[in-house]
Amino acid sequence: MLENKALAAVQPQTTAVGFIGLGVMGRSMAGHILDEGYTLHVYNRTAAKADELVARGAVRHDDPASLAVASDVIITIVGYPQDVEQLYLGESGLVASAKQGALLIDMTTSSPLLAARIAEAAAAQGKRALDAPVSGGDIGARERRLSIMVGGDESAFEAARPLFALMGTNVVHQGGPGAGQHTKMCNQIAIASNMMGVCEAIAYAEAAGLDPKTVLASIESGAAGSWSLSNLGPRIIGGNFEPGFYVKHFIKDMGIALEAAREMRLELPGLTLAESLYRRLAGLGYADKGTQALFKLWEQGD
Repeated sequence: MLENKALAAVQPQTTAVGFIGLGVMGRSMAGHILDEGYTLHVYNRTAAKADELVARGAVRHDDPASLAVASDVIITIVGYPQDVEQLYLGESGLVASAKQGALLIDMTTSSPLLAARIAEAAAAQGKRALDAPVSGGDIGARERRLSIMVGGDESAFEAARPLFALMGTNVVHQGGPGAGQHTKMCNQIAIASNMMGVCEAIAYAEAAGLDPKTVLASIESGAAGSWSLSNLGPRIIGGNFEPGFYVKHFIKDMGIALEAAREMRLELPGLTLAESLYRRLAGLGYADKGTQALFKLWEQGD
């Protein structure tokens, strides 16, 4: 077991990095690591999503196990907690397949309890695991401006810091295993009610006969300002509902937060309302659109 042993910081000359999950955010995140000179091993269930990175020098793998054997650090960002559980704890999962001393970093927004289980299983086999969910969407991933919330062993966090610095500008170690996921739940709770406010503000501006772009110019720099208002407000006004972060994944996140809140006997009425609205939105066929598509409920009068 590795709890009391420091890890050497990762560096391009000596560290091979595996990256699993090359979606809207993962492809940019992996690209930054490749650009820094790391040997990059990649796997994605839809193999074509790896083509661009492979053309730039990444090594493609046909399964996670072979990637694990070739990598010193493995980063994952996939869809759902069940995907994370199978990927890490399955019979041929990363915990079983990774080399001794490997560092496993899950950047999926997932269950805090699952993150703790993964860390425990990894430690029992001479490996370390961090939960490091992110916030910032496709823009933050592309511009290396993600907020990264990390849970797990502090020395493992320090060893991984150079990689985190390639993907984000706000990197904070929040505590032990699961602490990163709990912090991400706080993030999603704040966003959920804020997105309702953004949509209602734009709907109100339009109903009042105002130019929503002009309204946005006034309110985004004041007390109402938020990342969602400044970045997703213009997308709503422009009719752009393509995903920076999927509706279906946001529903998943809100469900995790509500389940954790129930376990803590904590009532979250704002989150409960937001989750119900997003479920209604998904039922209308917008599950694969961006979270700003919530505005469709006001636009369509639903």
